[in-house]
Amino acid sequence: MQETHAEQTTEELEAAAEELRRASAELAEASEAADLAADRATEALNTLDTLAHSSGVSEFVYLAAAFALACFVGYYVVWSVTPALHTPLMSVTNAVSSVVIVGALIAVGADVAQSPAGGLSRTLGVIAVALASVNIVGGFMVTSRMLSMYKKKAG
Repeated sequence: MQETHAEQTTEELEAAAEELRRASAELAEASEAADLAADRATEALNTLDTLAHSSGVSEFVYLAAAFALACFVGYYVVWSVTPALHTPLMSVTNAVSSVVIVGALIAVGADVAQSPAGGLSRTLGVIAVALASVNIVGGFMVTSRMLSMYKKKAG
């Protein structure tokens, strides 16, 4: 009986190791795709920067175009990840959201009250802090639930 249980455990470990190898390969592919997308975005931003400075485009149009490019790159990077890797990547976004909170806090505390955009900057900063906080809490909840699935059950 113990040999059968040991064989089952060995088979389960081998299957888990194979699944881990497969997930690792998929993660490597997704990482390469993200690197390629980042390189393309950098090239596009450099081209945009050159065009903006040479043609006299307003700063708003330049920043709006950079934001639009970032949205497209983010969309394609996220949707190129296989579904099996979304939960582990969700926990990684906690670090990204913490960077967003730092930027949002800077926007909230920026001393731009005398400028026309001062109130808008503060309002958008508060909204960004609230949304990033929800993302961080949700990410930790998902990560905690995912890790609890791998714990041995008592009894």
